Amino acid sequence: MDAKVASLNDGNVARVVIEGKEEVKSGKFPLTLWEVTMACGVVLGFVLGLMGIYLTMPASDYSFLKLPRSLQDLQILKDNLESYTSDYTIQVLVGYCLVYIFMQTFMIPGAVFMSLLAGALFGVFKGVALVVFTATTGASSCYFLSKLIGRPLVFSLWPDKLTFFQNQVAKRRERLLNYMLFLRVTPTLPNTFINVASPIVDVPYHIFFLATFIGIIPAAFVTVRAGIALGDLQSVGDLYDFQSIVTLFLLGVLSVTPTLMGNKGKP
Repeated sequence: MDAKVASLNDGNVARVVIEGKEEVKSGKFPLTLWEVTMACGVVLGFVLGLMGIYLTMPASDYSFLKLPRSLQDLQILKDNLESYTSDYTIQVLVGYCLVYIFMQTFMIPGAVFMSLLAGALFGVFKGVALVVFTATTGASSCYFLSKLIGRPLVFSLWPDKLTFFQNQVAKRRERLLNYMLFLRVTPTLPNTFINVASPIVDVPYHIFFLATFIGIIPAAFVTVRAGIALGDLQSVGDLYDFQSIVTLFLLGVLSVTPTLMGNKGKP
């Protein structure tokens, strides 16, 4: 078999072939007790960190604190946090970072709202720096957690997508950074899938880190800038106007061009 990873689906059973070895994953919960314990330990670490932030804040009604699921939720969160940002800057920053990294680590949707919040609270330049830092750290956390316990989950949830990703990585091994940059800039594959699948298909961490750090800057800038005018947004779709979409597309094409040209030169 040429491909390093292949998968077959048969009812509730997923058969995944890795370097000639077949692993059979049943439809039952794919993690062992030890793997669940490790994941719970990571969750506990984040919870303790957030509790430490909470205990250093003044006594108040914090019922507004919740993960935003809509622009309305985000506006309420922003209006309440603004009053704390100047007097409790460190606590707000650390709390923001912990929440964003936690969401990225465990693939919780809503990162776009957190990026908007960074722009609304801290402005463009500080907001972009904060989003790039937290998104890269969270993606790295997800990468290493997946390296430890993510294999059965990836095989269970995305066997076909994993096979596609592995084949593409194998074809572009010599210019893998360009391909990973292309994936980060364009919506070819979801970022959450890239984070959790990269260690499974042997994407080296230094390439994963560089592609993540550089590749998310354009989208982070667009989202954070929109957060400054949060009250003017009617929907999340308003974030990406025609100019932003064209810019991201051109950046994606530029990032993958060296890979395509290299493949043409091969027999």
